[in-house]
Amino acid sequence: MQNDEHYPEYCRNKLMDFVDIRKIDIEICDVTLRDGEQTPGVAFSKEQKMSIASHLDEIGIEVIEAGFPVVSDSEKDIVKSISQMGLDAKICCLCRSTKKDVEIALDCDVDIVSVFLAMSDLHLKYKYHKELDEMLGVAMDAIEYAKDHGLGVRFAAEDATRTPVDRLISAFKQAEERKVDYVSIADTIGILNPTTAKYLVDKIYNAVDTKICIHCHDDLGMAVANTLAAAEAGAFQLHTTVNGIGERAGNASLEEVLVGLRVQYGFERYDLKNLVNLSKEVACSSKIIPAINKAVVGENAFSHESGIHVAAILENPRTYELFLPEMVGGQRNLIVGKHTGTKALAGIIKSMGYTLSDADFDRLFDDVKVLTENEQRSVNRDELESLILNILKESD
Repeated sequence: MQNDEHYPEYCRNKLMDFVDIRKIDIEICDVTLRDGEQTPGVAFSKEQKMSIASHLDEIGIEVIEAGFPVVSDSEKDIVKSISQMGLDAKICCLCRSTKKDVEIALDCDVDIVSVFLAMSDLHLKYKYHKELDEMLGVAMDAIEYAKDHGLGVRFAAEDATRTPVDRLISAFKQAEERKVDYVSIADTIGILNPTTAKYLVDKIYNAVDTKICIHCHDDLGMAVANTLAAAEAGAFQLHTTVNGIGERAGNASLEEVLVGLRVQYGFERYDLKNLVNLSKEVACSSKIIPAINKAVVGENAFSHESGIHVAAILENPRTYELFLPEMVGGQRNLIVGKHTGTKALAGIIKSMGYTLSDADFDRLFDDVKVLTENEQRSVNRDELESLILNILKESD
């Protein structure tokens, strides 16, 4: 395999040089420990949460949302323990729009509280059963209480993407008057697409001076695309979860957002080399295994079977890999299967340290084709080595 020391770990999307967007200025707030844990059936232990928080901090994540402490005494203890770990990341927790929740957050020693309120007609009518002004008044009281006690505050509009834009702006301006640190757009049901994500963030960006957050759900499979589109429009804090876990179809995937930031915009602030290990840790803790074809961390993310592809990869990985697996802590996997050609198979055999005569190679190639087509599967490395050794043994 050709090693070109001038070949970077990734190919940047140079077409971005011709696109007129705002300068990207962002931070990441990872919500795996809160929204990720709201995945049906998931419950992290204290030790698991603290380990995940530590590894997020090592990557360089700026804000970690540690949990929702009002849920239970145990959750409160976990959030407080994470706050006291001495991480570089700021620790955030979720609060309803009540002073009681803020008081509990204060006991947890967090840096930031995320005070959330739904302002869509649907939520006001069917969840709160109250009028907007009453709910806003309670939320503003909670914000003032948090600020008076030295907390950073994010005012989050739940179901923002089904809330009239003028209503959002008005509420955000009220929060801005109370010196909130962030205003947050939550695409609670994942209705956005990249065009509307940019439109909505642009409207808010031009109406308020406070930093904007974007929190996307993946109901239509566009959470990552919407998050990056929001960043292009001026969103500052991008919300993610490891492996994209979360309620229903999940949230914007941390690993996809971070690699997207690097490939699309040249962002190299974050240390990506442990993304695959972090993905495996969260998969083990959540008992949710990412799809085999999941971007960045899926089992097939760096797997190649097609003969044309494998032959080219053996010459230079840049031919069929956007970024090297080593960049995220992954490993390339050259698969022998139905689509493997003679050149690719020869290259794989050579990489394994074996040399076959023409006759032995032809026999191996035939054996591989029969096995993969009859059993409708690929041949793993151990099986291939066993086939090679049997042929060599019989040829002696």
